Parts: sequence; structure tokens; C-alpha cells
Amino acid sequence: MDFNGNAFAWFVDRHVNEGRGERLAFADPARSLSYAGLQAACSRFATALARAGVGRERRVVLIMQDTVDFPVAFWGALQAGVVPVPVNTLLPHEQIGYILADSRAEAVVISAPLLAAVQPVLQAQKDLRLVIVSGAAGPDQIGFEAFLAAGEPRAEAVTASPDEVAFWLYSSGSTGAPKGTKHVHGSLRGTYDSYARQVLGIGPDDVTFSASKIFHAYGLGNSMTFPMAVGGAAVLLPDRPTPAAVLATMQRFQPTLFYGAPTLYAALLAHPGIGPGAGSARLRHCISAGEALPEAVGQRWSQAVGVDILDGIGSTEMLHIFVSNRPGAVRYGTTGTAVPGYALRIVDEHDQDVADGESGELLVRGPTAAEGYWNQRAKTRRTFQGEWTRTGDTYVREADGCYRYWGRADDMFKVSGVWVSPFEVESALVSHPTVLEAAVVGHPDRDGLIKPKAFVILQDSASHIDPDTLYELLKEHVKERAGAWKYPRWIEVVDSLPKTATGKIQRFLLRA
Repeated sequence: MDFNGNAFAWFVDRHVNEGRGERLAFADPARSLSYAGLQAACSRFATALARAGVGRERRVVLIMQDTVDFPVAFWGALQAGVVPVPVNTLLPHEQIGYILADSRAEAVVISAPLLAAVQPVLQAQKDLRLVIVSGAAGPDQIGFEAFLAAGEPRAEAVTASPDEVAFWLYSSGSTGAPKGTKHVHGSLRGTYDSYARQVLGIGPDDVTFSASKIFHAYGLGNSMTFPMAVGGAAVLLPDRPTPAAVLATMQRFQPTLFYGAPTLYAALLAHPGIGPGAGSARLRHCISAGEALPEAVGQRWSQAVGVDILDGIGSTEMLHIFVSNRPGAVRYGTTGTAVPGYALRIVDEHDQDVADGESGELLVRGPTAAEGYWNQRAKTRRTFQGEWTRTGDTYVREADGCYRYWGRADDMFKVSGVWVSPFEVESALVSHPTVLEAAVVGHPDRDGLIKPKAFVILQDSASHIDPDTLYELLKEHVKERAGAWKYPRWIEVVDSLPKTATGKIQRFLLRA
């Protein structure tokens, strides 16, 4: 059967039309939804949007926890030709206000527990005319279920080109205002055809659990496009993914695929409940992205859980992972090799390709690149250059073809005229049994020369160690693991590290 280019037709209608309507699509702690149920609910949402006057190519912002309502709102909007804009629920309210104003959203779907805090921001939006509350809505509010009831359970997806903008994702805004990144319908299937199919080998009997939320490009693929491509199921966790909550979800739903970020894997390893399978006897792959995975964390996880972590790198601009380790061929400490369908270059400051073993900025070419940024012409031109997308990440390609992460281009610094990768020093630090997390920045000494400074979170078992003793232990450890000139001249023990709402360390705040 031929489908139009609207991604809804392939990801939702196809399964019902081919007899998979009763298969489980999504489950959260309280509810579940089959593919037939998803199709009907999406159709209701799409037609209710039309009746409410939210027209094609208009924006609906989703400020939602990971429940079964999220995919209904996202795919229902696509079905109607309306552009869903998932928003990080942990963003400061002023950034949420910026996104609402910048996108000129006409409608918002918001989870009830988030409404009170965001209400003043919503009231200040001149373009916003429809607020729909997912969960327990108040008497003067439009509840999600009531909104769906006003729609029709069967509706055709609007005809769309695969190259038509389908949805936006805002960048994390770690060093400035968030950028609205515009993605097309065809890119959703592109992430499945490349990474999910050819690296993970995902199948219809897989059960997915992503601790990374759907509002993030990584989580959107993990929890929606990957399982939905094959008629599989996804488990959703609306709450904060603490180690206890994650392990309880693993034990209850027994997923086969688990997606997390390096910080979470480190925290899980420190939890007393971690062990073989991490609570799921069916677990076959663990995946990490968001930041590079320290070698020591991967090795400890493999030993404790018995399943390797496939570390990869993706971006909001490329939608999902484009460099990854492979099942059965994991090289901890590297990001692996290019995902099928993607090409990579490492270039110097003059955009000339560098030799293996030399560092430079990673550029990527592939089928899932965004169309550009909304109303950010100059930044679009700097990032999207023809078929190539600049990542802003510094990498080295090793002789065997594996790519090793060195850090963000603006995080690199020189010591005695030699480039130092913060990530390399951080990896050395977390390989020591006393350190749970670490961040490294360049810091001037009394002569104004830049040297490494480390901020570390200690393991509970190390809290009693004398600071001077700890410093000497870690200094010698880094010298041995990373190089004599790379050791931190200062080590500050902290309770937490500044991070974006998606978990990336904000090193620029530590340099202040």
C-alpha cells in the first residue's frame, strides 16, 4: 500500500491497516494504549484541533510528562498537519516563555502537575488561545480527555511531503537562547532506517524503556519512532528517572532495550540494587547518548549488569545517533564508527580534513539533518553548510576507524602549548573508585597560565578521605591514565554539577 509523506501514515495507520492494531504501543504506570487505540485517539486530537481553529502549519507546544497522552498529542498534531513543539519540562520558566513567544504557539498541551508553575508564563502569551491540560484538569480548564471527546475517532492524515516540516525541537540553550530546530516528516523514518534497524536490530517483540524523556531528540527516537517503526512497545516513566524509579520500572516491565545518559548509568552503578540485567531478565542492549560515556563507567556496567552499553553521539540538529559502537564490537572510551547512512569528516580551523590521530571539529552528512533554525538565519548558515552539519564537537579518528570524543570545541584548552580534552581528564578521574562524577575546565594560575581544574562528586564511600590525601591520589591517578601535564592543579569537591535540563555539563558556568 502506498502512503503519503505524512509520517503518521507510516508510523500509526500502517500497523492498523496491516492487522497489528491490538498490539501494545505504549504503557505508563497507570495506563496503556494499543496501536488501534493510538490511531483513534490521535484522530480525535487532530480533528479537535481543527474544530478549535488550530490550522495547518500552526504550532502546538507540548509541555508534557512521559505518559500515553504525549504520543497522542504529538502524532495527532502531525496527522492534522499542525507542528508539535515538545518542550523540556525542566527548563526555567523564562525559557519556556521564550519558546512560546518565539514559536508563536496557538495551543499548548501541558501536564497538570506542571501547570501552576507555568501559568503566569502562559497568561503572558499574546498568540496563545488554547490550553489543554493532561491529567486532573480544574473546573475552568480544558481537560485532555474532554478535548479528545470533541473529535472524531477516524480521520485521514493530511497529505504531506516527506520534505515538509513536521515538528520542531528547541536546542538546550546551554550558552544562549534556545534555537527552534525544524525537522521534516522523512527524518522520523530516517532514524529508524539507519540506527534502530541497522545498529540495534530492533524488532516487533522488543520492549523499549528510555529514561531520557520524549521531549529530547534522543528520547523521541527511543520511545516513539524506533518501537513504532516495527510495531513494538515502549514503557514511559512520567517521574524523574532516579535510580530507584528506573530499576523499579525495569523490574515491572522487563524491557529488552534500555536508553540512558552517562550520568544515570554512573548513578545506577552506585545504587545497591544494581545487578545482572539491571532488573530485567530480557535486557539485550543498553544505549547511551547525550554526553560521551567514560570508559570506566562502561566497563563497570558491563561487569555488574552483564550487558554492554552502546555509546553513541547524536544531536538535536541530526535528530538521533549518527556515530555509535556496535553490538559485539564495543570499544569503551570511543564513540565507535559512523552509523550506516551517515558520512563523517574531522576538520581543522580552515575546514581542511585532518589526518587520523589529529583532533578537529566533527562534521556529519546524513538523511536526518534539520531543515534549519526558526528565524535564525546566520546560525543556520554556520551550522548547516550544504549537505554537511557542523556538530561543535572535537573528535579524533583513530587508526582503526573508531572516533574518540575530546570535548566541545569551546571547552578545549591548551596546557604548555598542547591541547587538553576536558573529557579525557574527566574520564581518568571517574575511573578512580572515589569519584562518581567529574567536570574539568581550564583555569588560570597565579601567572595567568591555563591549567586543568576539576570539580568532583565523590562516591559515598570516599566522603571520609582527607582532602589533601584525596588530591594526591587523584593527581597521580590522572598522571598515570591521561598524561603528566594533564593532571588537575586544583580539585574541588562539590555536591552537584551545573547541567542543562537534558543532563549535559555546563562547563562554561564552572569557568566563571
